[in-house]
Formats: sequence, C-alpha cells, structure tokens
Amino acid sequence: MTRDVSSPKSVNNTGISNFLTHFRPSSLRDWRIASHAPLSFTKRPLLAGILNCTPDSFSDGGQFATTDQAIAHGKRMIEQGADMLDIGGESTRPGATRVSAAEQIHRVQPVIRALRQHSAIPISVDTTLGPVAAAALDAGANIVNDVSAGEEDPDLVRLAAKHGAGLILMHRLCAPDQDQYSDQYISAPQYNNVTHEVLEKLLLLAQRANMLGVAREHIVIDPGFGFGKTVAQNFELLQRLHEIAASEFPVMVGLSRKSFLGAARDGNQPSERLPASLAAAAVAIGQGAAILRVHDVAEHGQLLRISAACGAC
Repeated sequence: MTRDVSSPKSVNNTGISNFLTHFRPSSLRDWRIASHAPLSFTKRPLLAGILNCTPDSFSDGGQFATTDQAIAHGKRMIEQGADMLDIGGESTRPGATRVSAAEQIHRVQPVIRALRQHSAIPISVDTTLGPVAAAALDAGANIVNDVSAGEEDPDLVRLAAKHGAGLILMHRLCAPDQDQYSDQYISAPQYNNVTHEVLEKLLLLAQRANMLGVAREHIVIDPGFGFGKTVAQNFELLQRLHEIAASEFPVMVGLSRKSFLGAARDGNQPSERLPASLAAAAVAIGQGAAILRVHDVAEHGQLLRISAACGAC
C-alpha cells in the first residue's frame, strides 16, 4: 500500500501557519458544539462511548444491532459515566462492506432520537455521508465524526458548518473496505515520519473544513489508530502523540480493542483486549489526548479517576 498525503488544491503549508496563528492554546480548554454548553478538557479527558448499530463491527458487531438493544446499551454507557456517545451504522473495520445512506439512517436515527429524549448528553454520529449526518442532526445529534475527514463527501463538512456541529476529522489512507488489519498488511503503508505526516494531513483537512465554514473551535482531530498503519507505526504514533496534541486542536484517540494491541499479545480476540486498551489509554492520557473513544466506559472511567488521583491528568 502506498501512502496518500496529498493536500486539497487550495491549501498549502503557508496557509496552515496562518490558520494556526490566531488559534491559541486556551482553545484546547473548550470544544464548541451545537445546542450544548462547550465541552471542557481542563480537568480530565472525556470518554466517548462507542455504540455500533451494526452486525459486523470488529469487536461488538451484532450485539446492539436492533434498535432496542442499541438504546439500552446507550443508556447503560450514560449511567457508567460516558461524557458523549458516538453512534454509527456502518462498520469501519478493515474489509467491511459499505452500507448505503438509507440503511445507516434506518439503523441510527431512531436510536439517536430515543437517547436524545433520555439525556442531554452530546451525541456524535459516526458517518462519512452527508445525508446520514443530516438525519442524525435532525434526530438530536450535535457532533459529526467523519473518518474520511470530509474527503468522501465535502457536503458533510458544509452541513456541520451550517448546524454549528462539532466535527471530528480522522486520518486514514484509504476507505476501510480497501484496508487491512494492522498486523496483516502484505504491502505495508510507507511513511518517512508517521507522526509528522499524519499531523500534516490532519492540519490540511482542518484548514479545508474551516474554509468550508466550520469554526476552528468546533474541530477535533483523530490520528486514526489502526487505519493505514502497521503495528509498529501505531505504537510509534502513540509514543509521539504529544506532538499531535501540541497542534492546539483537541485530539480524540480510538485505541479500544484495536488489532495492533492484540498483535502485541499474540493476536488475542477483541473481547480479550481490555487490559491492553487501558494500558494504551493511560499512555494517551499522558501524551495529551482530550477524548478517549472506548467500548468499555466503566473501566476507562476508573482509569481516569486513578490518573486524576495520581495527578496524571
């Protein structure tokens, strides 16, 4: 696999410098999202509970595939202390079959509507498609988590801007249906400097989102652990996460149960990767992560409490 760090035609490195000139470190303290008070990272990282309304997600596919199952699990994560929920109707595991906008809407919209009636918690929709984001926002979501960072459907970015929604931009090299698990690459992704190149691409995409109308204080970036990175590249990215956190954008990390963590433990199953997930999350906290996207909310909540007690947050 070859890397793709091409920039949008209207963006250049000088533009990045100018883009960040007026973006102060204090902006890290708040994340502005529609119809909700700003989310603060001053005391500790936030927990984003993963809610996969899918039959084929890599870890919990099929467990919450019905509307009632998904709603019940969302309520459970809120009770366990989730600061926000990230709800998706299409698996982003390597090799997953793509899902139409209509089917994604069918899966996530009633779940979002029911959970919004239950709680005022921030809700993110995990999608790359504008029509799905529109339906989710209409149902009560106030954040869009786009693993394509607006490259698949630029209208999604414009929609987020129109609604004043929070926007999460993730780094990847290709769509999940064209990708492989971190420990299974036949032709490994090539980077000269994985951390530098991931950050460079994210800044380019953040600048483009800003040019399309998304306020800078609405943007969160995600380095995309497991997406277009080998096991070694993922661990290097984790070790150097502070370089991305220093970009002055809040950083979300999705480490939970990822295959590269399993590869460090002889390829165990996703359900057996909680200890590795907690260890990786602890490293990410120390490296400046602002949001932890996790399957196991209660356990990661305990980690945050211990980290805070030790002064690590």
